[in-house]
Amino acid sequence: MTAKVLIIATNGFEQSELMQPRANVEKAGFETVLASPESGSIKGWDQKDWGESVDVDISLDDVDVDDYAALLLPGGQMNPDILRMDDRVIDIIEEFDNADKPIASICHAPWLLAEADIIDGRTITGWPSIRTDLENAGADVVDQEVAEDGNLITSRNPDDIPAFSEALIARLRALSGSEEEEMSDSVA
Repeated sequence: MTAKVLIIATNGFEQSELMQPRANVEKAGFETVLASPESGSIKGWDQKDWGESVDVDISLDDVDVDDYAALLLPGGQMNPDILRMDDRVIDIIEEFDNADKPIASICHAPWLLAEADIIDGRTITGWPSIRTDLENAGADVVDQEVAEDGNLITSRNPDDIPAFSEALIARLRALSGSEEEEMSDSVA
């Protein structure tokens, strides 16, 4: 059975940070499922204006963490700021962390990890404007493409998407027992 990656997002997600990692994960042979507080579709933010809409696959209430190998949290300023006020989102993040399943979070999305209170004493990165928030939550914040600490994979911005995707795909392959492959050509 193909490993599934849960993606949680809402309106205002950074378009590149959902679309590109999702495409990379699917190209690597893994299934993705998009959950949201909204039903129907949600609209991305593409740099300076609204972008494309994507269909929501399931509601947050229908998420069973046992069905997924990993969690992907795209950033954008609006998306995680809205989601961190949703108790169900925070519960899901805590459940993934308690199960020691990979949680990949980029840009502003590490705000969600701080809200879930799972970054104290852990090394992570994120968008520059949230780094003080992450430090205040107890994280050791670094400025690098990808920071991996235990089950957490974090990146700073859209420029980091190739390395971010490679890190998540490597974890998924390790979990599923797949042989490591050179991914630089397969990740955009």
